[in-house]
Amino acid sequence: MATEESIIRIPPYHYIHVLDQNSNVSRVEVGPKTYIRQDNERVLFAPKHMVTIPPRHYCTVTNPVARDAQNAVLFDVTGQVRLRHADLEIRLAQDPFPLYPGEVLEKDITPLQVVLPNTALHLKALLDFEDKNGDKVVAGDEWLFEGPGEEWLVRSVGAYLPAVFEEVLDVVDAVILTEKDTEAHVPDVYEEVMGVVSITTLDPHNYCVILDPVGPDGKNQLGQKRVVKGEKSFFLQPGEKLEQGIQNVYVLSEQQGLLLRALRPLEEGEGEEKVSHQAGDRWLIRGPLEYVPPAKVEVVEERQAIPLDENEGIYVQDVKTGRVRAVIGSTYMLTQDEVLWEKELPPGVEELLNKGQDPLADRGEKETSKTPRPSAPRNKTHVVSYRVPHNAAVQVYDYREKRARVVFGPELVSLGPEEQFTVLSLSAGRPKRPHARRVLCLLLGPDFFTDIITIETADHARLQLQLAYNWHFELSDRKDPQETAKLFSVPDFVGDACKAIASRVRGAVASVTFDDFHKNSARIIRTAVFGFETPETKGPDSMALPQPRDQAVFPQNGLVVSSVDVQSVEPVDQRTRDALQRSVQLAIEITTNSQEAAANTAEAELQRVKKVRELELVYARAQLELEVSKAQQLAEVEVKKFKQMTEALGPSTIRDLAVAGPEMQVKLLQSLGLKSTLITDGSAPINLFNTALGLLGLGSEAQPLAKKAASGPSAQEGLLLPSTAGPLTLGSNQVMP
Repeated sequence: MATEESIIRIPPYHYIHVLDQNSNVSRVEVGPKTYIRQDNERVLFAPKHMVTIPPRHYCTVTNPVARDAQNAVLFDVTGQVRLRHADLEIRLAQDPFPLYPGEVLEKDITPLQVVLPNTALHLKALLDFEDKNGDKVVAGDEWLFEGPGEEWLVRSVGAYLPAVFEEVLDVVDAVILTEKDTEAHVPDVYEEVMGVVSITTLDPHNYCVILDPVGPDGKNQLGQKRVVKGEKSFFLQPGEKLEQGIQNVYVLSEQQGLLLRALRPLEEGEGEEKVSHQAGDRWLIRGPLEYVPPAKVEVVEERQAIPLDENEGIYVQDVKTGRVRAVIGSTYMLTQDEVLWEKELPPGVEELLNKGQDPLADRGEKETSKTPRPSAPRNKTHVVSYRVPHNAAVQVYDYREKRARVVFGPELVSLGPEEQFTVLSLSAGRPKRPHARRVLCLLLGPDFFTDIITIETADHARLQLQLAYNWHFELSDRKDPQETAKLFSVPDFVGDACKAIASRVRGAVASVTFDDFHKNSARIIRTAVFGFETPETKGPDSMALPQPRDQAVFPQNGLVVSSVDVQSVEPVDQRTRDALQRSVQLAIEITTNSQEAAANTAEAELQRVKKVRELELVYARAQLELEVSKAQQLAEVEVKKFKQMTEALGPSTIRDLAVAGPEMQVKLLQSLGLKSTLITDGSAPINLFNTALGLLGLGSEAQPLAKKAASGPSAQEGLLLPSTAGPLTLGSNQVMP
């Protein structure tokens, strides 16, 4: 802190900094002394103690002053002390010294580090400098500052008396070795027994590779290799090590090979079979043989012939040209320029192939309801194959040839290197949701799918329909690429067909009322889905009515919808649904009540008819009894009347009356000259049997007829007039003119 006093007393081993405000230069004033400050000077701080470094201590000063060869402080022309800016100076024990303006005591006085016996300090140079011996040290150099504790070995035979500063650490025994080098070895003071190396023994089918082998000069040849083949036994020299331990000789069969790579230029073979290889060359050797790779050759891999069935294959890539091809149906071994190529499939196709679902049996199952089947991961180097089921089709697109092919089942499809399956993303669920199901093969049908749609009638009644459609695909020629490509022209044929049919149904239902739709729902939906076809007219005056179709055809992909089944019709609005349910219940109740009333009416009518019939029977019985009684009374009256008449007339009068008419007729006929005649009007039959009897005079009816004749003949009775020679007999239905 600056002081304003004019006289400053500086004690011994103290100092101050004085700033000359005219030249703006600071200097050091060291005590003991009394300093009188001038008017143009300023004392920067009160007297401070000088830096005192005791023995075995040190301190670090930043921006130290520059000194000459005589260790005198250097000043510039203005009298300002020169500093070595951004430099550090370590000062050891010395007389007390002041800090010049600009110097900073970075590290306070610190005791020196004591290096214990048998230890050392690991030092690293931060700047270039010269040590006490005049050796130059570059920044980054490292060295050890060793402490006391030097050791040495006394090999002389006999007793040994240690000196005052010596200490006997240990009595070392000799290490027993084999007879090939020496029988025993006593390690020196600075030697350490790292370990006992066992002998390395190789049999006739073994070899090893020694890294950094010891050369003829006894030094390790760093980076070199040496191959040692059995049968042999040896010790590894210091610095040597085995690359991969003891290895077996490669014994190759006829179906095996080795892919080799040259690490350095080398020549193989002899004479005309001599072959030169440059570093990096690759070649393949085939069995059967035994092979030990030289030090300049690296075994890249051991290859095995890959057996392939007729329907199996692998993808092979040429590393020189990059071309990929598929090898199918034969055992194959890769050459030195070929590698197995992994075919990557889209994640969706990979998942479909790993599921192992049956396209026919599992087509109706939901994705979440089925537990995925565990399957081994696909070998990406094998040819991808897919079994197309019966009555199905799969489309494969070749991105190199830019063309597609369609395979119909049952068939096994094998993908080429640049081919991919065409994935169909179909709608599913009720109602249909897009992209709900992904499949590789397209089923050609016949099959069905179900959809739920919402419609609105002309009177704004919203209904929900569940419809089922039977469908199939029609192809005119399966060998025509353009015709078969139509099958996959619509990625989601289910959603496309359901949307088109739903649109037609909504349009048709929107023009009819709920009552009409409720009565004729099947006909309206069928005509809306299938439409009408106009027949050809035979003449200008003839008129043909449109006929309903029996199927709907989608020409873009050949899909045919052959039938529509209305499974359910439900109102969407809850109030409408409740009202319809109430009306249905009311209709059921009305029908039940009407049936009960009809039954009661029928029963009442039956009782009424029964009573009427009973009354009619009683009336008929009474009427019949009255008629019988009347007939009896009339008969009695007639009998009584006839009796009284006969009594009044007398027998002679009755006989005369009966004979007078026939006698007159006989006389009349005799006057005409007729012997016998039969006269009738032709409308009544004649009883000839009675007539014959009457003609003969043998009839038993002659007497009753005679009695009846007394009362006179009726209007419908006639007389049979015989001749004079025969008697006269009366018969029914005889008319006398």
